[in-house]
Amino acid sequence: MLEFLGAPQNFVFVSAIVLMLLIGTVELLGLGGAFDLDAEVGGGDLLSWLGVGRLPLLMLIIVFLAIFGSLGLIVQQVSLDATGALISPWIAGPAACAACLPLTGLAARGLARILPRDHSTAVMLDDLVGRMGAIVTGRATQGSPARARVEDHHGQPHFVMVEPDNPGQSFEEGQHVLLVRRENGLFRAIARGDHHLPRLGV
Repeated sequence: MLEFLGAPQNFVFVSAIVLMLLIGTVELLGLGGAFDLDAEVGGGDLLSWLGVGRLPLLMLIIVFLAIFGSLGLIVQQVSLDATGALISPWIAGPAACAACLPLTGLAARGLARILPRDHSTAVMLDDLVGRMGAIVTGRATQGSPARARVEDHHGQPHFVMVEPDNPGQSFEEGQHVLLVRRENGLFRAIARGDHHLPRLGV
């Protein structure tokens, strides 16, 4: 078995399985969060067919490596049993890759049905227009913005720079404001009554 796995013709397949195990181990240990990517599919029928967008990208890579490595070793074992020789990696590698692509797509669709879906809470900054916020740092006047804390519709806090929309108006720390538009990286806001909040930490 070790002689079979160590054969030069099997190097690419064994390497794929080792890489798959390393990535899987990192993910299981929870160390891969910074590299856990989600792929967005923009109308690519081929990418969608391959499973891109159905699973996190790292998981899709793990599935591909597992199928590629296993399929390649199976084909090489069949060839060894049938002919007494292993297939050249220049032939076996591309053939296994071509065969594992549809299998990867099938596996991705199957896993997507049984794995829980993560719902992103990411929002665009422009989505904050119309939300209430509170000044947390500084005094906002036109030409001199202050820092405000605004919660999106998921309840996630965002800290943005705010200026009054109306000339001559100013906002003090703790004051409620309503974001009415975004312009040149700043939010314009209007006051909402005289209600104040306790000073919020930054």
